[in-house]
Amino acid sequence: MPATETSFDVKRNHIHLEIILKQKDGREYSVDAILDTGALVTEFSDQFLMFTGFIDSVDDTVDIKKGLQSQKYKKTVIPELNICGYAINNFEVYISQFEESWGIDALIGLDFFRMFHVEIDCSRGLIVARPF
Repeated sequence: MPATETSFDVKRNHIHLEIILKQKDGREYSVDAILDTGALVTEFSDQFLMFTGFIDSVDDTVDIKKGLQSQKYKKTVIPELNICGYAINNFEVYISQFEESWGIDALIGLDFFRMFHVEIDCSRGLIVARPF
């Protein structure tokens, strides 16, 4: 399978990517995500998952710990997630609370990196990915 090239804005503080999340009924949602090599697994904002109908409610009893981190509290399976041009089916992700000020809906974690060879070329603002 050929490699894909996905561009990102090198002027931003993090590597932001647009990824596509698909419901079983075919509805698609564009997601602003950060490529996060420090996250063990991919996480989605509970607010976003509730808005898109993937979960019924948000657990209001969960508190975010101090510092720049999310608070994972549950798992769900995304029927199809498109990252860097590749469709990943039945992808298990964490449901997390994010700080609203982050302005993102997802963190792409190391579970993605374990499925794909990923090169980050900051000089060109490109991510080159291909399956192992």
